[in-house]
Amino acid sequence: MASARAALLLQRQCLGAAAANPYIFSGHGLRYRKLEVILTTTIDKLGKAGDVVKVAPGHFRNHLMPKMLAVPNMDKFVILIREQRKLYQREEEVVKEVTKEDDDARLQEERLKQYQTAAKRLDNALLVLRRFISTGNELRTPVTKDEIVSEVARQLNINIHPDNIHLQSPLASLGEFELPLRLPLDIPRPEGKLQWTLNVKIRRK
Repeated sequence: MASARAALLLQRQCLGAAAANPYIFSGHGLRYRKLEVILTTTIDKLGKAGDVVKVAPGHFRNHLMPKMLAVPNMDKFVILIREQRKLYQREEEVVKEVTKEDDDARLQEERLKQYQTAAKRLDNALLVLRRFISTGNELRTPVTKDEIVSEVARQLNINIHPDNIHLQSPLASLGEFELPLRLPLDIPRPEGKLQWTLNVKIRRK
């Protein structure tokens, strides 16, 4: 929209200058008289956009000026052309086409970052559960893997699968436990550790 308005303004000023400036039409009847004009677009065998070239008055009047391919070489048109080229350059910035492979790779990278963030939260967290005891430190009901998964979702707001936790048997006593986590191999391991873990603390209710 802005470029169209700029082009219309340029055309009006060009036509006005052409009508008011006798220099543009001073070549009538002179076969070899040339005019200096500024090209607004690249023209084969004539020049590139922004170049100052010399053309026959009739060629400028009948072809270049009506189609806004060139404007008179005057100070105000030099400024207008410079500003218009800046505007067009902003609008014509080439955007790299995103292919399906690029999109898939980007999604995979984002998903991996999300997994790594979740893994760090699990590794740094302390999951606290309260249970009734029967005798000594023994729990009335052992804590199962499914209960731990449910508490991770409730306390840490992270959804994991029971297979992500390595727990050979339910936790049957009070205390703190470090449970190994089975996470995808492409998630970088924590610095200084061989694997991701989840710390669980079972307290008396």
